[in-house]
Amino acid sequence: MFCYQCGCRLSEHDFCTACGADVSQYKKIMYAANRCYNDGLEKAGVRDLSGAVVSLRQCLKFNKNHIEARNLLGLVYFELGEVVAALCEWVISKNTRPEKNIADDYINMVQSNASRLDSINQTIKKYNQALAYCRQDSKDLAVIQLRKVLSMNSKFVKAHQLLALLYIDGEQWEKAGRELSKCMEIDRNNTLTLRYMQEVDRMLAPDESGRAVRKKTEEAVRYQSDNEIIIQPAGFKEPKRSGAGTLLNIGIGLVIGAAAMYFLVVPGVRTNVNNEAQAKIADIANQIDAKNSTITELESSLQDLQAKSDALEKEVSAYEGTDSTLANMELLIQAAEVYLSSQDAAQTADLLEKLEEAEVREESAESFRGLYDALRAAVAPQVAAESYNQAYQAYRDENYHEAIPGFLKTLDYQEDNGDALYYLAQSYRLSGNAQEAIARYQQVIELLPGTDRASRAQKYIKDLSEE
Repeated sequence: MFCYQCGCRLSEHDFCTACGADVSQYKKIMYAANRCYNDGLEKAGVRDLSGAVVSLRQCLKFNKNHIEARNLLGLVYFELGEVVAALCEWVISKNTRPEKNIADDYINMVQSNASRLDSINQTIKKYNQALAYCRQDSKDLAVIQLRKVLSMNSKFVKAHQLLALLYIDGEQWEKAGRELSKCMEIDRNNTLTLRYMQEVDRMLAPDESGRAVRKKTEEAVRYQSDNEIIIQPAGFKEPKRSGAGTLLNIGIGLVIGAAAMYFLVVPGVRTNVNNEAQAKIADIANQIDAKNSTITELESSLQDLQAKSDALEKEVSAYEGTDSTLANMELLIQAAEVYLSSQDAAQTADLLEKLEEAEVREESAESFRGLYDALRAAVAPQVAAESYNQAYQAYRDENYHEAIPGFLKTLDYQEDNGDALYYLAQSYRLSGNAQEAIARYQQVIELLPGTDRASRAQKYIKDLSEE
């Protein structure tokens, strides 16, 4: 036993030798808890499970951290067929002591078997449905449900007791006695079971002593013939009967038999038919519940699969982006290799033009962008010169549409090339594109202010605006 304040092991003294706390009352409480636990253990050993539940609950009132008592209470509940209550006790025990606790094995024993868990859930649902049928006065359906419950969990004491009560209500004393006997095999001293059994025994054991008794007016003889008790007055003699009387009695018997058949047998047959119909309806309802549960599980699985599919699509998109980056990297390395090996500016420029400049500028690494800019700057003068010469030759040949792309490429590699900009504006004007020509002349004025070409550009802008 350990001190509740500092956790030190207690001695025989009424105070803690470590912190000095008064532990006299604490010891009494712990001793009382241990006595209740021992009492519950003894009762469980002789299958007095109801008494064991009372003692173990009292033990936990004194000491809620009594792990052995809580585990034993879970086992008693499990033996009574109340699996949910047992799991609650074991979970509390596991949370109280996470390590080296046998409750772990009990929980895994139940939860590791999916079919057992499903059977437990179905048992609880059917038992609750039987209670609902009892409240609705549908006792036959309640009996059917309880039989299903007991076929799935034969140790469910409450189901046995409720079924016995329904048999008692229907005056089926033998069946009630059998159910109560099963209850007593599981829990010997259950108070409710003993009360029901006392009533059944009273109804199954009438006074059949067969002793002769005397009435107030005349003597009578009582004797037993097979299973029937016959009371006959003393000195009674059977009258002689004629043939006509016998036939009359036979006719009356036939009429009474027919009437009994109509009033007794026919309603019973109808009742049986109705009971069978109700049983089929109940089975169909159970099947519908099971299918609804399956549909819900499938919908949940579909949602999970959809989420996984979306995640995979995102991963695929990421990989696609990675593949594009790798392709650009390969092109850039190839351009660098061509330039370093052959100094071929045109072929290097062609490879660089295959790269998407927006992606190079925004999404690539700094080293990638640096190499790209270095290669472009290295080939820019030569590419700009070659493009300008080809475009100027086309301009002189008056192929203005062919000259425009060359001048644009020149400006792409050399933005401050005034000659290319001027002849580009001229090509746009001479090819009939006045709007682009005005825009390019304006750039000439901004790039070459105060020059002769700027003056001519101003004049061309005026003329084009008037047109």
